[in-house]
Amino acid sequence: MSDDTRGLDDFNGVVRLFPLPNVVLFPHVIQPLHIFEPRYRQMTADALEGDRLIAPALLRPGWEADYEGLPGICPVVCIGRIIGDQRLADGRYNLLLRGVSRARVVEELVQEKPYRSARVELLTDGPQPAADAAKRFQCELDEVVRAWFPPHGPALEQLHKLLRGELPLGTLCDILAFAVPLPVEVKQGLLEERDVEARTRALLQHLTNSEPTQASKASDRKFPPGFSKN
Repeated sequence: MSDDTRGLDDFNGVVRLFPLPNVVLFPHVIQPLHIFEPRYRQMTADALEGDRLIAPALLRPGWEADYEGLPGICPVVCIGRIIGDQRLADGRYNLLLRGVSRARVVEELVQEKPYRSARVELLTDGPQPAADAAKRFQCELDEVVRAWFPPHGPALEQLHKLLRGELPLGTLCDILAFAVPLPVEVKQGLLEERDVEARTRALLQHLTNSEPTQASKASDRKFPPGFSKN
């Protein structure tokens, strides 16, 4: 199973939505989050008392005009499970959210809570490429990712180890798509692509044809990245 849905055996199909302008979560990765808005503090408290599930959802362009209301979101999200939480004295939270599964928003639900929630359909990867093709793709990814991280740095070393290991190709693509500082619209496209070979080719194209910024190659780049704010 390419998306780790094993932790969703009792999932009832409804998840709390966490609309964000700059975060795309993927299965298999861990995203630190800093929660400070009152509505999302309530969302976090409810999640911790319940199934611990939250689904970050990328806001569509133009979200600024209706941020306090119901701005548009992209239809494919990644459900995450809170695996670490710290409640600060003023009510804010620091969270570690582990991506569990892709999902498609079927309908948003009307509720009295201050945050949004939706009924979703869980999504899984299509078939994995044949072993020899997957190995070729891994070698290509291992080569092109070098340009995006400082040479001999810990982040690049970690990614090289993963790319030379035994993880499925779909999982590797998700980890790389999360780790590399690509535009959020590119990341969202990779999240929405369930065909593993097509996802790999798209990722290779972006890594090869895009120009890494100096910030992306800075010596203090970390993997996983640091906290993102709501």
